[in-house]
Amino acid sequence: MAKAFRFGLSLRDAFSLFLTDGRVAIDNNPTERALRPIGVGRKNWLFAGAYTGAETLSRAMTIIETAKLNDLDPQSYLADVLDRIHDHKINRLDELLPWNWAPADAENSKAA
Repeated sequence: MAKAFRFGLSLRDAFSLFLTDGRVAIDNNPTERALRPIGVGRKNWLFAGAYTGAETLSRAMTIIETAKLNDLDPQSYLADVLDRIHDHKINRLDELLPWNWAPADAENSKAA
């Protein structure tokens, strides 16, 4: 028991960082919930067909989870980006990232 207390006391500053810095969450539950589908699907992805198939799947899951973390509907986001990317200027690709993205209808109404 004393060993556990010594461990806790030695890391007290790290454990109490959320008290002094409002940007630090008290727990990491949102992150763990975002990663849960990846852990659950891991057995299914063993049979992705090939290494390149697994890489493609991991890229897709990264985009989907990033969209969710930015409070976007992944299906709407992907559909819009895939529809617009072919004629989007290459030096403005950052506009299509989930944290900068605005639906095409919103951009058209701004321009009008």
